[in-house]
Amino acid sequence: MLTPVIYSLAALLTIISFIKDKEKTILALKKAVRSFEKILPQMLGIFVIIGISLTVLTPEMISSLIGEQSGYIGMLIAGAVGSITLIPGFIAYPLVGALVKSGAGITQATMFISTLLMVGMVTLPLEIKYYGKKSAAVRNGLAFLFSITTALIMGAILS
Repeated sequence: MLTPVIYSLAALLTIISFIKDKEKTILALKKAVRSFEKILPQMLGIFVIIGISLTVLTPEMISSLIGEQSGYIGMLIAGAVGSITLIPGFIAYPLVGALVKSGAGITQATMFISTLLMVGMVTLPLEIKYYGKKSAAVRNGLAFLFSITTALIMGAILS
């Protein structure tokens, strides 16, 4: 219901902008199209990965690995996968939504998304290079602990 309102508002504001300054509006629209073209290959790749993952991983499998009944083991699995996965947030949220619809628990899904966005095992060598081993280890360790805390709180609130 909200989506048509947002699209209508965007269209209306674009028309107003076009009336006010035709050249700036056309320039902005060209920039938007170029930005979309840069993001599109990544998005398509992620959608393919999500589609394949949800085809291979049945709802029963997802539920057994990271469902509510998987408990702390499921949280650790979700945390480990989130820590080593490197995908942008705008792709992660729909992915987690699909996982929850397929049987993932709220606590485990929160753990996955929190570690995905805060813990960086893939980027750890770069962090070590710029911040040093101790700082990188402390930051990632604290981020993992914060993810556990966040997941437990969200699980308690939303379950």
